[in-house]
Amino acid sequence: MELKDAVVVVTGANRGLGRHLAAQLLERGAKVYAAARRPESVDLPGAVPLRLDVTDEESIRAAARTASDTTLLVNNAGISTATSLLTGDLGSVRLEMETNFYGPLAVTRAFAPVIEGNGGGAVLNVLSVLSWLHPAGLGSYAAAKAAAWALTDAAREELAPRGIAVSALHVGYMDTDMAATVPADQKADPADVAAQALRGIEKGLPEILADETTRYIRQGLAALPEAA
Repeated sequence: MELKDAVVVVTGANRGLGRHLAAQLLERGAKVYAAARRPESVDLPGAVPLRLDVTDEESIRAAARTASDTTLLVNNAGISTATSLLTGDLGSVRLEMETNFYGPLAVTRAFAPVIEGNGGGAVLNVLSVLSWLHPAGLGSYAAAKAAAWALTDAAREELAPRGIAVSALHVGYMDTDMAATVPADQKADPADVAAQALRGIEKGLPEILADETTRYIRQGLAALPEAA
């Protein structure tokens, strides 16, 4: 997909990876709707602030009406509560699923007809290496991202006949607020991750693997388990 002159909605664009994605899209000549629950928190020159709460369907519908010229959707907004599935608060588990799975599902359902009506385009879902690796301490986040991976694969098949390509971005820890407690040498640079993501969209890659850990884990999925 050509990004120059594309019209892009980036959810969670007010900080972290979302802000880097929005900034680099602007540099490439795209029109960018920087979506956030609080649009006044968007401070990116050239971007169009857009109110969008991925857990609020009316907010999503209103955003789709406002950004009616969209050709690329980036489902970036997400949360991590570090909740155990078996001992953690069920409300936190539900919140992660609402934000990290139902959120991108609802936003994609709202914007797919918009993108199709504008001649086709693409969707990028920001996922995680934890789509495939499921540590107990991050069980709710991993479960939600695993579900979002399934969503991405199913949506790719369903939207292809409508002229919409669907890509998944998988990455480990990034140097953002979400991974603030992780040692710095274990974090990817979000600016570099954003650049890889945009190159992947341009090439139409179904999966974009943004760091060595993610590439290693993904390769391991193809290995057969040892016989008992």
